[in-house]
Amino acid sequence: MNKEKASSSAEAAADKVELIRHSAAHVLAGAVLEMFPEAKFGTGPAVENGFYYDIDLPRTLIPEDLEILEEKMKAIIKANHPFERAEISAAEAREDFTRLGQSYKVELIADLEKKGEQISIYKSGHFVDLCSGPHLASTGEIPHGAFKLTKISGAYWKADEKNKQLQRIYGVAFASKDSLKEYLHMLEEAEKRDHRKLGKELDLFCFSDLVGPGLPLYTPKGTIIKDELQKHIEGVCKKYGFQKVSTPSLAKEELFEISGHAKKFGDELFHVTSEKKHSLVLKPVQCPHQTQIYASRTRSYKDLPIRYMESDKQYRAEKTGEVSGLSRVYAITVEDGHSFCRVDQVKDEIKNMINIIRDFYTALGLWENHWVSLSVRDYAHPEKYIGETEDWDKCETMLQEISDEMNLKAKKCEGEAALYGPKLDFMFKDAAGREIQIPTVQIDFATPKRFGLEYINESGEKVPPVMVHRAILGSYERFLTLIIEHFAGAFPIWLSPVQAIVIPISEEKFGVYAEEVKNELIAAGVRAEVDISAESLGKKIRNAEKQKIPYMLVVGEKEMESQTVAVRPRGTKDQVVTSVDEFMEKIMIEIKEKKGLIENM
Repeated sequence: MNKEKASSSAEAAADKVELIRHSAAHVLAGAVLEMFPEAKFGTGPAVENGFYYDIDLPRTLIPEDLEILEEKMKAIIKANHPFERAEISAAEAREDFTRLGQSYKVELIADLEKKGEQISIYKSGHFVDLCSGPHLASTGEIPHGAFKLTKISGAYWKADEKNKQLQRIYGVAFASKDSLKEYLHMLEEAEKRDHRKLGKELDLFCFSDLVGPGLPLYTPKGTIIKDELQKHIEGVCKKYGFQKVSTPSLAKEELFEISGHAKKFGDELFHVTSEKKHSLVLKPVQCPHQTQIYASRTRSYKDLPIRYMESDKQYRAEKTGEVSGLSRVYAITVEDGHSFCRVDQVKDEIKNMINIIRDFYTALGLWENHWVSLSVRDYAHPEKYIGETEDWDKCETMLQEISDEMNLKAKKCEGEAALYGPKLDFMFKDAAGREIQIPTVQIDFATPKRFGLEYINESGEKVPPVMVHRAILGSYERFLTLIIEHFAGAFPIWLSPVQAIVIPISEEKFGVYAEEVKNELIAAGVRAEVDISAESLGKKIRNAEKQKIPYMLVVGEKEMESQTVAVRPRGTKDQVVTSVDEFMEKIMIEIKEKKGLIENM
């Protein structure tokens, strides 16, 4: 099969699965209507891996209800009701759904009428829905046993917390039983790897009611991981000419009004006041601060590019209900970088940044499972962005050329651009198969002009530089979410909070020798501990395994007499006796070369 046919076949399969999921949402609604005739329906779209429906119900659903609804769905599928489409006028639709008592649908009809859009309905069995389609030919085409209802949650009507909260029923659906089985297995694995669960078990971070939700506190172990990541990425970026800067968390709101972020983030800004009449905001982004470092002195074309990097806290007032673990927080530690350059330097700057991203994520074993979004503006709503049209055209063309030249195969995604310019977003899959965007490279002609940034060109004229934004790790919180779940807490040795633990068979007899070994390791730069608990040897080993420590060093009489250690690597029951010096040499090489990345996936 040639590439074009293979691509066409894959697209057709994806379209079929989309139809299955959309049709399953209608079947779910039909099942709910049988169980609750007074149910009022909101919207029920197909989503990644499945579908959901938002419904106003007379009582709160419980998990057992999902099994009942599944059985009713199976009966509707077996009945093989056709999906019958009809186009009707707004007046007719309003009358029909008012008669059915479907007030949310009546509201949607009014929205469609304002937009001048065609109104269509679909009937399957006794259920009639307002829907543009398309669907399968009949309910019987939904593969038997290839769907499952998974959970219930709350959802505000039209995602507005001022509106009534409906109950959202989630389901997953696939083209075959095997695909569903594979997905459910992946979910089980993802649950074991959940960063919130592992973060607590491995003592990496915590939250406090007194500090507040969305404000993670990093323990010593969690801080080690974060610091090691920062040292590593800063070391890589220094090779490409980036220099560290440090900016305050506070600023006048005027700074963000000029940059456009005050308008963009609106009620997401944290305002800080004092009795001394201070009125400041916590920074939601770092780029405006860094423009002021650039602006602090005269710049020549010979000085460019100037590259700044900074890892610091940013603050955004997310909706309370959206805050979860490290994946969505109020205090975000962002690894951020900006290059101020000439137009003729832009493409090389971006290529360098992409090379950093490629090298970093290849080492983590993540590069093969990614795709790139060429995130461009929403052409129908230019008012959402700052800057001049010709600059946007130029930036988007540059990024397309870079994608072609570096074989990124970037997919153009309209409406996903940043406030000030288009970008390349790198999308990866987490342990649950969900897409997560972390690294990004963005071109910005607008911000330097808004802040009046300049450099003296070859002709002695003052001209604005171009600003290229980049994030390799992006948010440390989101990145930690990814790698905790990716490695299931079994971090590569250079990231492991404890790299080796010395376990004496008897603390009373061999505790002193164990301490000596630990101290030698620490002096050599290895993060080491000794287990001096009164537990049995087997329990100590199990505890070390639960903490996912890369090396266990068991010491007893033989080891003490010969000045050796019995080395037991993580994930194996094998033990190799070696001298302390030989072990230190081995582990130091592994740490320096950052070995154990892909092996520990």
